[in-house]
Amino acid sequence: MEKIVEQGFLYDFYGELLTEHQKKIYEDVVYNDLSLAEIAEENGISRQGVHDMVRRCNRTLQAYEDKLHLIERFMRVKMNVTKLQELAQDEELTRGELAEEVSLLSGRILEEL
Repeated sequence: MEKIVEQGFLYDFYGELLTEHQKKIYEDVVYNDLSLAEIAEENGISRQGVHDMVRRCNRTLQAYEDKLHLIERFMRVKMNVTKLQELAQDEELTRGELAEEVSLLSGRILEEL
């Protein structure tokens, strides 16, 4: 997964567990695409301080994912829903084949939830 996309997912799932100060700086880096120098000037801290905080936030958010696996589970559910959508468009499947595939995929989705 591309780094910025991964950071976005980590923040979306676990960002509320960061402090307000950490959230502001992390959002400026990930979502607002501000440079470390811009963020440092805006917050009255050094560029190195911003860099260190972003690294700490990345490690913290990744540690939550390593323990909880919410993003991993979300991606599996998303993949199965995409397969369901593809099945719905497949006109070559018989009603019985479609029902069997839908049952299998819905079972997988329920296991993830």
